[in-house]
Amino acid sequence: MSYVFNIPYRNNSKLKAVMEKVKDDKKLKTYWRCANVMAIERMGYTDHGPTHVKIVANLSLKLLRIMVEKKLITPSIVEDYGMKNEDAEVVVVLGSIFHDLGMIVQRRDHEKYSAFLAMEFFDKFLTPTYSEEEKAIVTSEVLHAIVTHEEPLSNEPTCRILTKEAGIVGIADALDMEAGRARIPFQSGKVDIHAISALSIEKVDVELAESGATKPINIEIKMSNSAGVFQIDELLKPRIVNSGLEQFFHVIAEITGEKETKIIDKFEI
Repeated sequence: MSYVFNIPYRNNSKLKAVMEKVKDDKKLKTYWRCANVMAIERMGYTDHGPTHVKIVANLSLKLLRIMVEKKLITPSIVEDYGMKNEDAEVVVVLGSIFHDLGMIVQRRDHEKYSAFLAMEFFDKFLTPTYSEEEKAIVTSEVLHAIVTHEEPLSNEPTCRILTKEAGIVGIADALDMEAGRARIPFQSGKVDIHAISALSIEKVDVELAESGATKPINIEIKMSNSAGVFQIDELLKPRIVNSGLEQFFHVIAEITGEKETKIIDKFEI
């Protein structure tokens, strides 16, 4: 199994050191494979394996860097623990890498299983880059990002996103919505609003808004069919609202071409 993570390290030597260990870990790679066997082959869900987590990791890193460089936020690990922006980058990337690991168990409460399964990897991935105290702090922040990445099912305080890094991971997870992610379950016969909506999403771009815009970050979504609105309204919107970062994001969805693309000919119950 060869899974390539093209993470732009820039000058972050800590992120590079951690990712070199991630890339070489056979057990983690096997867990990703198991997550997709469970999600795609057994449940008819979308990709929850290495391709998905790589996309989410890159989106999380991009969002964090935009927000830090434009001084929109101070990462929580910096604000609360006096650590650095480069440590926040490690948190969002590891949160992205581990967030769906619990799919190897089951879908329900998979985020809690993900946190449990991730625990065995922290020490070997974070050593010797971090001290014992720093490892504990990074572990705490990553676990919070993992457990809160799903839209909460209630208003219980335990479900709330409490760090900026966790909010970013949740949004990045929802942004992996392009059609390719749903194509396998759709082709195998899964025809429902989730599959049809996902197949309607052609392209997702995250860019800085023009100077003077009300919100500084644009999420631009190209759709082939208006069914894609379901994906945006039901999956992406709650993540943005619950992230604590809603004030920074403007979502723009447009249908490409002169006519909508027909996805199915007929639907029967």
